[in-house]
Amino acid sequence: MNIGIIGATGNIGRHILAEAIRRGHHVTAFTRDKTHLAKPDSSDRVVWKEVNILDAASLEPAITGLDVLVSAYQPGNASRDFNDTVQRSIGDPTTFVTAAKALLKALERYPAMRLIVLGGAGSLEVKPGLQRVDWDDDFRASLKELGLPEGYALAVRGHRDALNTYRLSDRLWTYLSPAEQIYPGERTGRFRIGGNQPVVDADGQSRISYEDCAVAIIDEAELPQHVQRRFTIGY
Repeated sequence: MNIGIIGATGNIGRHILAEAIRRGHHVTAFTRDKTHLAKPDSSDRVVWKEVNILDAASLEPAITGLDVLVSAYQPGNASRDFNDTVQRSIGDPTTFVTAAKALLKALERYPAMRLIVLGGAGSLEVKPGLQRVDWDDDFRASLKELGLPEGYALAVRGHRDALNTYRLSDRLWTYLSPAEQIYPGERTGRFRIGGNQPVVDADGQSRISYEDCAVAIIDEAELPQHVQRRFTIGY
């Protein structure tokens, strides 16, 4: 299978790339600037390309020939400078909708291509009809626990707006809201899948490793179960 990965140098994107290669897929890895690559993968299964995800005219020729396009887009690069990505996300939370519109526009030329988007967890429902981002006191506490400023709520709402943009589309999209706590850990391949409510463990925690998030994404690429739907994962 030919899989494209936008954000392939990021915290999660690197694990998605590794998981795809591990399973024998051919990968086109997209980045904003190849000169920032310290040591690009030299495997004959990986081709690196520069692309501007916010520009459909840049995306359309770059993604030709792919079976599945995965977007792990974040402004900036959190693996190099987490605080910069946070501030960029707060400064222009509309960037997630801009990226969604550009992706969907580019896919008009490739109606059979599937799109898997790694988005945010704040739009998951913590109670019927109540999303995490709208539960003010609890959400502020959650941001603090994650080491994020209160202003990051703007970025979370930006992710939600992007999800709603995909929901209005007839393209073959899938949206993954990861667990609320996502971190470097281990690849277990063992996690649970949910829909619009967070998956929590026995302690009430919603958590997943980067490695298992990558497993879930490539699982979905190989065997689509959530076309035109959002899903979530957790231990």
